Amino acid sequence: MNPMDRVKIFDTTLRDGEQSPGISLDTGEKLEIAEQLARLGVDIIEAGFPIASDGDFESVEAIAKQVQGPTIAALSRTGFKDIDRAWEAVRHAKSNRIHVFIATSEIHMAKKLRMTRDQVKVEAAAGIARAASYTGDVEFSPEDGFRSDPEFMVEVCQIAV
Repeated sequence: MNPMDRVKIFDTTLRDGEQSPGISLDTGEKLEIAEQLARLGVDIIEAGFPIASDGDFESVEAIAKQVQGPTIAALSRTGFKDIDRAWEAVRHAKSNRIHVFIATSEIHMAKKLRMTRDQVKVEAAAGIARAASYTGDVEFSPEDGFRSDPEFMVEVCQIAV
C-alpha cells in the first residue's frame, strides 16, 4: 500500500481533553488512556505540553518510555526552553515528534506575543530548526489560523517546511 493512501490518526485526547472543565488526569490515568489508544491503532498520540507543568512533563515522559506502537508527540511553543523540555519528555519513545506552534493572527501576534510579522517568521524558523536538531519528526501548526491573514499564514508555513 502506498503510504499516501492511508490516513494517519492523530489523537489529542491527553492534551486537549484535559482542558475540559473538571477533568484532571494523573500519570497513571494518562498511561492507561495512551495504552488504550495504542491498542486501538492510533498512529500519533499528542501526550501533552511538557513545559506546562512538572506533572505534564512526567506524564509525557512516562508515556514515551512505556507506550509502544504510536508516535509520541509533545506540544511546544517555538521558544528553545519549551522545545528542549518537549524533547526531554519524548526522547525515549521509539518514534517521537515535537509539535511546534506559534500564533499567526494579528490579534495574537500583537496582544499575546507582542511580535511583528517578521519577528514571528524568525521565531518560527528558529523553533523549527531547534526541534529538527532533536528529531526528524517535527510538526508545525499556526495558532489561531482561522483569524490569520491567509497569505501570511502560508508564508509562515512555508518557512516551517
